[in-house]
Amino acid sequence: MVSETGSTNADVAALAAEGAREGVVVVAEAQTAGRGRLGRSWAAPPRSGLMFSVLLRPGASVPATRLGWLPLLTGVAVATAVRSVTTRAQAGEFGEATGGAAVEAALKWPNDVLVGDRKLAGILAERAEGAVVVGVGLNVSLRAAELPVPTATSLLIEDAATTDRETVLKAILRELALRYTEWRAADGDPDGSGLRGAYRALSATLGRDIRVELPGGTAETGTARDVDAEGRLVAETARGERAYSAGDVVHVRNPRPIGH
Repeated sequence: MVSETGSTNADVAALAAEGAREGVVVVAEAQTAGRGRLGRSWAAPPRSGLMFSVLLRPGASVPATRLGWLPLLTGVAVATAVRSVTTRAQAGEFGEATGGAAVEAALKWPNDVLVGDRKLAGILAERAEGAVVVGVGLNVSLRAAELPVPTATSLLIEDAATTDRETVLKAILRELALRYTEWRAADGDPDGSGLRGAYRALSATLGRDIRVELPGGTAETGTARDVDAEGRLVAETARGERAYSAGDVVHVRNPRPIGH
């Protein structure tokens, strides 16, 4: 844990260059140069959220084409952990009611964790020195006036049954370790490890009409149908079935998602 840093992803990338072991975690109370996808900034008041990065070394047994699953795997871990800790806290250690809500976290492809249509957390995966650095920024105790954009949310705003950052962090890291170990043992196979099924079950994107804003400024519309073996979003468009490896997804409407 550090009180302040520029970017936890940059810190872990530097440790990777020095030969740090897999599983190293850097957690910051505040970031001055936090980044999201496409170079966007990620900022939050000190101690209002979880900002951390993890060093992963999948190894040669995992094909490069399957590394695109790592941010999706992390999303599954975050959403599952948030659901789990808020449900347990709501019920109490011995089953008694404790107040607060269980937060139904879901996933928007490729790297956002949502509650409803509001963003709770973002994930950024980057390659570094033969390894992968996965960073997570999760809003915990931000109030409405502190949100960076109106479409964001926090555990506090969602009346979560717990907003204890240590509890949430430990739950995420446990879930990440479990999912990652299973995925790596299956040589990155998303079906053999059960990852693709878990992702589908948590997806807020599959089954919805979407607009995909592509690098270069173009956009395509369609209906999200699946996530393929490489972690790409598969959509039915006017030009037929398309698989996207990058792009910003906008949810156009909200029918019942596939897998729910």
